[in-house]
Amino acid sequence: VSLLYASNGNWYHTCGGSLINNSWVLTAAHCINSSWTYAVALGRHNLYIAESGSLAVSVSKTVVHENWNSSDVSNSGPPSEVLQQGRLLVVDYDTCSSPDWWGSTVKTNMICAGGDGEISSCFGDSGGPLNCQASDGRWEVHGIVSFGSSLGCNYYHKPSVFTRVSNYIDWINWVIANN
Repeated sequence: VSLLYASNGNWYHTCGGSLINNSWVLTAAHCINSSWTYAVALGRHNLYIAESGSLAVSVSKTVVHENWNSSDVSNSGPPSEVLQQGRLLVVDYDTCSSPDWWGSTVKTNMICAGGDGEISSCFGDSGGPLNCQASDGRWEVHGIVSFGSSLGCNYYHKPSVFTRVSNYIDWINWVIANN
């Protein structure tokens, strides 16, 4: 999905997200500003075209994890207009947290993927999913785009960094069950 915010009568893309059931979209906490009005666009492949079959729905509630820290992320640059996907290889924690990769910036509640200098998340991708196919063929959201290199997209030894969904699955399920 595209998470949209309202400004001066217009809607603007701010982040990606994943529809995880009929009523809930999973995105990154840094995508949420409590003073903004949001909508989600579903079924679009182009940010600026309401394609046949696409849908925009207003957001009635946002919930941000109580331990989220706004000083841990940065975001800038224009997003791609057209929805893109890429196949990324997951980078193990020891490699990703080594000094010549991300060092101590990467924590165990994160997943690194990419870093080959060719394919990565980029501007406007925050909140979007790292999907992995399960053995039964279902696709599962394993990560949420959190950040990438300030040096630019597709930077060698600077893989995309995702929040590890499994670390928060109990909280996600609690929020859904109690709202």
